Amino acid sequence: MTSMTEPNINALAVSSNTNNTDYIQQLTTQFNFTLSDINPDQTQLVYDGEKLAIHALNLGKPISIDFLAGKNAHRQQFGGGRGQPLARAIGLTKGKSPTIIDATAGFGRDAFVLASLGCQVTLIERHPWIAALLQDALTRAQADSDSSAHKMQLVYSNAPDYLAQLPANENPDVIYFDPMYPSREKSALVKKDMRLLHQLVGADMDSTALLNAALKTANKRVVVKRPSGVPWVGELSPHTQIESKNTRHDVYMIHDK
Repeated sequence: MTSMTEPNINALAVSSNTNNTDYIQQLTTQFNFTLSDINPDQTQLVYDGEKLAIHALNLGKPISIDFLAGKNAHRQQFGGGRGQPLARAIGLTKGKSPTIIDATAGFGRDAFVLASLGCQVTLIERHPWIAALLQDALTRAQADSDSSAHKMQLVYSNAPDYLAQLPANENPDVIYFDPMYPSREKSALVKKDMRLLHQLVGADMDSTALLNAALKTANKRVVVKRPSGVPWVGELSPHTQIESKNTRHDVYMIHDK
C-alpha cells in the first residue's frame, strides 16, 4: 500500500459514480496514469466527474486549480496592471506583449496574471499531478470564451530538456521561472497548496541548469523569481532586479540575439 508520505504519483483515482470515460482516457494517455480506486487513507489525485483535485488528509479540503473563481477570477477582472513588479520584470510596456515560457508553472498563478495582461504563455510542469491539475483547470476555463486561459497552453515536460530541443523559430521572448526554495516561515503560516507543492516536488535541484538553458533559449530576457535576501541562482549576477515586499525578480537581458 502506498503511504501518505509517498503517494503514487503515477495513479489517478476515479470516483465510482462518474462515467466520463473519454476524459479519463485523455488524462491517462497524456500523463501516463494508471487507474485506481479511491482510498481515503492515501494522498491521491482524484477525478470526481467534474474536476481533478488532490486529496490529502493532512491538508484538509481537496486542492484543485480554478482559473474562473476566487483569486484567479479577481486577476482576470483586475489584473494588477502592467506596473506591477512581475509585469515590469517581464518587460510588458504599452503596446508590447512578449511571448513567454513559464518554466516552473506550479499552480499557474503567475502565468495567469501574464495571460490576463495579454501575453501568450506556455506553461511547463514536470510533476504529473500538478500538470494534470493545470490541464484540467485550463480545459474548464477555456470553455469560457472570455477567459484569459485561451492565451495559455501546457507542456508536460522537464523544462531544461524541453528548452534544449525547442526549435529556434519557436524560442520565446521571455523565459520566466520560480525555483522551489525552502520556506523560511513556520509551516502553519504557509498556505496549504504551497505546502503540498513543497511535499510533492521537493527541493529544487536543477535551477542552475534551468537558468543556463533559459539563457541559451530566450530571445530577449530571462526572469527568475526569488525570495528577498536569498542568493542569485548559480551565483550569476542579474543585469537588474525588480523588488517587491517579500520577493524580487532577477532579470537577465539577452544581448547577443
